[in-house]
Amino acid sequence: MNFEKIDCGNGIIAVVSGEGKVITDVDSALDLLISAKYNVGTKYIVVDKKYVIEDFFVLSSGLAGEILQKYINYEGKIAIYGDYSRYTSKPLKDFIYESNKGKDVFFVATKEEAIQKITANI
Repeated sequence: MNFEKIDCGNGIIAVVSGEGKVITDVDSALDLLISAKYNVGTKYIVVDKKYVIEDFFVLSSGLAGEILQKYINYEGKIAIYGDYSRYTSKPLKDFIYESNKGKDVFFVATKEEAIQKITANI
């Protein structure tokens, strides 16, 4: 896993890149947050959806809720960007909609939008 450090003026954002999935369970998600804090000096993360295990987007698995609650507890912010159009689950669409109205978790289409959302909520 690699981080691109972006100084947005009012804080630092870590944009994740690498090979394979970086969020596969609660522990890997916390490792990501800790690695960003240690390596980049931030708890604000932007990650491509392709680095997130598909079960995250199956709300009945409970994975998304558990991971995002940990991020909120540790005062982290995360924006996951990618194409969500293939998802037909109304609960997932509602979850994404409600998350995007908040200040800690965002689901957007592009990396630029993800950076903007985090920057606006630091």
